[in-house]
Amino acid sequence: MSGLALAMFVGLFAWGQQIVGYDDPHGRVQLALFVTFCFGLLVGYRAKSA
Repeated sequence: MSGLALAMFVGLFAWGQQIVGYDDPHGRVQLALFVTFCFGLLVGYRAKSA
């Protein structure tokens, strides 16, 4: 499951503008994707260890 999540993140981060068609001239969507991915890693790590 984590491999699928990583592949989806990389795909959306790198080619999301062509796949989904959003307009992101300032890179805010990519920043939001990156922050969301980091929060997901943090929550997943903390949930596993608890």
